[in-house]
Amino acid sequence: MKFLDNPPRFLFFTGKGGVGKTSIACASAIALARAGKRVLLVSTDPASNVGQVFGLTIGNTITAVPAVPGLSALEIDPQQAADAYREQIVGPVRGLLPDAEIASITEQLSGSCTTEIASFNEFTALLTDTDGVTDGFDHVVFDTAPTGHTIRLLQLPGSWTVFLDDGKGDASCLGPLAGLDKQRGIYADAVGALADPDRTRLVLVTRAQRAPIAEIARTQTELADIGLTHQYVVVNGLLPTPDGRDALDTAIHRREHALLDALPENLRTLPVDEVDLKPTNMVGIDALDSLFTATTTVGDEPTTPTAGSGAAADAASLSALVDEIAADDHGLIMFMGKGGVGKTTLAAAVAVALAERGHQVHLTTTDPAAHLTDTLAGAVAGLEVSRIDPAEATEQYRARVLKSKGAALDEQGRAALSEDLKSPCTEEVAVFQAFSRVIHESRRRFVVVDTAPTGHTLLLLDATGSYHREIARQMGDSTQFTTPLMRLQHPDETKVVLVTLAETTPRLEAAGLQADLERAGIQPWAWVVNNSLAAAAPSSPLLRRRAQAEATELATITAEHATRCAVVPMLATEPVGVEALRALTREGFEDSAAQ
Repeated sequence: MKFLDNPPRFLFFTGKGGVGKTSIACASAIALARAGKRVLLVSTDPASNVGQVFGLTIGNTITAVPAVPGLSALEIDPQQAADAYREQIVGPVRGLLPDAEIASITEQLSGSCTTEIASFNEFTALLTDTDGVTDGFDHVVFDTAPTGHTIRLLQLPGSWTVFLDDGKGDASCLGPLAGLDKQRGIYADAVGALADPDRTRLVLVTRAQRAPIAEIARTQTELADIGLTHQYVVVNGLLPTPDGRDALDTAIHRREHALLDALPENLRTLPVDEVDLKPTNMVGIDALDSLFTATTTVGDEPTTPTAGSGAAADAASLSALVDEIAADDHGLIMFMGKGGVGKTTLAAAVAVALAERGHQVHLTTTDPAAHLTDTLAGAVAGLEVSRIDPAEATEQYRARVLKSKGAALDEQGRAALSEDLKSPCTEEVAVFQAFSRVIHESRRRFVVVDTAPTGHTLLLLDATGSYHREIARQMGDSTQFTTPLMRLQHPDETKVVLVTLAETTPRLEAAGLQADLERAGIQPWAWVVNNSLAAAAPSSPLLRRRAQAEATELATITAEHATRCAVVPMLATEPVGVEALRALTREGFEDSAAQ
């Protein structure tokens, strides 16, 4: 692996969700530890699965990995970080101020702004070693959240530095910003560490697929613009050269290498490593130890999965789910799950199907890295397509606040308010308000939402819950009101569809997301298992081995998690364009795809 040649102290792994960042980061950390280095593996993903990969409970404390001497791991848990941050501010004044004042301060510190600052402070502490946490480690390996969230994380040192230098007004998020000014020097040091190639190396992880490659091409440019220029590319999960006997195997291999031959120009100048697809999931030390070795010939298995047997055959079709959704004439349909499982494709397919049945449909995304227009590649009558763009939503929010609150202020007051609205926290509020407007729109037509990967979505739902609690506190029990959270909780108004793959990590993440939703009073309506090899019935030994591994996962999903479950088979070509999306919801599609 070129990216492991003479590695600096900090290595960042980023890329679109589902490309295998965690596997690559974990395998890299193991390789460095095997070479005699002391390594700290850090996850900055709000939906981290590092613990699942190692079979350990890790969390927000440095935990040794017993099976690999020299390796420790840490998961920056946003909620734990926010709790600790709140206690730092509230603890010293508890008992000194009236209870009502303490309650008010605590409420100020309950939103997503606090969560972001708290997680970010832990991140910068690791980069600058202000708390001595990384003292003694030769390397710190960061397994980051999906790209949109990571770009924001890496931009924040500069954003907070600018805000602290220029912002003179009374911050609307004054509670979370308490004490932020003393972090000024730490943020400046973090900017320096990120931009120094002798200290930091950025590894862009992708699969040989259109969307992930386009994603890292954009990421390369955005991060180079903020000084992170020392970058490498890893193409994960490449299918080894097939023997030509399996049409699906051959088609996927041809498709992948055509994409690699046409890499965007800005990626061609970077060192590129290729990692073979393995017959088993990357869970456990033995599997991770084998990741950077070439895949050897996989022998024939005694049995061959067929599309007409097992849980894949018993599950519903995507077209059957559309039939149920279309029985109403409006509603909110939210597609959620781990990055890279196909939420965007399935959301677009369902939106197209509903529009072609004569319904008015709004298809939108909350994913900073999603590009619905690329997936659709065409127009459909009755279908509106949009994107909740963080930058655009923030600009619109600033304009509205300046027009409303600023109307009664003098010139000095408006200038102070304008400075206040430059806080990076403003983006979180703006995105939440845009999301709330989308929810309200579903009262008169279908709104299909392609959400950001799990961790980012949970932060958005946290903001929704914080808003609900504040409104409930202000309005009291005697007043009738409806908040966005209440609409999400109403099964007649909202259908949450969890999208996963028949693999251990995505299934566990979807199950964890379901538990989080249920605690918030939101009951998922259906699961969709996407890109199923068991449903495609391959004959290639490698793909057949992976298909057989799906059986346990599919059985667990249908038995323990899903009240409704649809299975979509792996396809020889990526479903891009209106006609390909139509096919996904066509009756009998699953049988014809498998054949």
